[in-house]
Amino acid sequence: MYFRRALVVLLIALWPTPAAAREVLPVSVAVLDVGGSPPAARVAERLAKMLASVNRTDTKLSVLDRGLSRAAARGVGYAGSLNMTLAEARSLGAAVGCDFFLTGDVQTVRRSSAARPVYYEAYASVFVVSAHTGRLVLWDRPAAEADSVEGAETALLAALDAGAAGRYVKAVAEAAAREERERFATDEGVTAAVIDLSTDEGAAANSDLREPAPFRRLRPAYTDAAARAEAEATVDAIVEIGADGEVADVRVVRWAGFGLDEEVVATVRRMHFRPAQREGEPVPVRVLLRYNFRKPPKS
Repeated sequence: MYFRRALVVLLIALWPTPAAAREVLPVSVAVLDVGGSPPAARVAERLAKMLASVNRTDTKLSVLDRGLSRAAARGVGYAGSLNMTLAEARSLGAAVGCDFFLTGDVQTVRRSSAARPVYYEAYASVFVVSAHTGRLVLWDRPAAEADSVEGAETALLAALDAGAAGRYVKAVAEAAAREERERFATDEGVTAAVIDLSTDEGAAANSDLREPAPFRRLRPAYTDAAARAEAEATVDAIVEIGADGEVADVRVVRWAGFGLDEEVVATVRRMHFRPAQREGEPVPVRVLLRYNFRKPPKS
C-alpha cells in the first residue's frame, strides 16, 4: 500500500504542468516620450494604455508610471535619440528601471503627389528596446493620411489599435523569453581565438597585424522607410572575419531602425575579404564597420 501511494505521488510530481498553470514571466515596460508636441503626447498615452490592456498567458506585463519614467529618462540626459549604441540603451533602461522601453517620434508632414496635390501624413516611429541587452527588438511606423493636419493626427490615433499593441507585446514576450534562455547559454563549442580589432585598445595592441580588406566595398541601401522618415543615422556592426576571409558573424552594436540595421547585416554578409595576416599567416579577427546614412538631397 505504501509503495502504491509513493508511486502515485511520484507520477503527480512528474506530470506536465498545464500551460495556463505555468509560471508566467514578469516583464516591465516603460513608454518614454515620442516627441514634444501635443500629438506626440497623445500617442504616448495611447500606447501606454493599449499595452496595459493586452493579456498574454506567457507574460505578466506591467506598464510603468509614465511621469516617473519620463523624469528618469530626462534625468540621465535622454533627449529622444533613435540611434543608440547597446551600451547607451542599457544605461537608459537601467536609469528608468524597466525590462523594456518604448520610444520614438511623431510627426505630421505635408505631402503632395500627382493624384493628390496636397495632403497630410501623420506617422509615429515606434521603437521597442530591451533594457538588458540594449538591442532594438522591434521598430514600427504606423501612419495615416488626411486632407487636414487634424484629420491625419486623429486617424493616426485610430491606427494605433489593439493589433499594434499586440505586435509590440508579442515582440517583448519573445525577446524576454530569448534573453532568459541566453542567461543559461554556455560558450561550449567556441574554439577559435579571434583577435579583437574592434576597439582602439585592441587595434593598438595588434599594430603588427595586417588588417583585413574587402575585395569590393558594398554600400547598404538607404531604405524607403528611412526616406519617408527622413532619418539620418549611423549603424555600427561588429564583424568577425575568419582566416579564410569569409564573414563568420555580424552583430549590430549601434542600431537605427527603419530597416537600416538589416540592410547593413545583409550587405556585410555579401562581402569577401582579404584575410588579416600576422607574420604572413592568415588569422581570424573581429572588426568594427561603421555606416553613415544621410537623407539624399531633394531633386
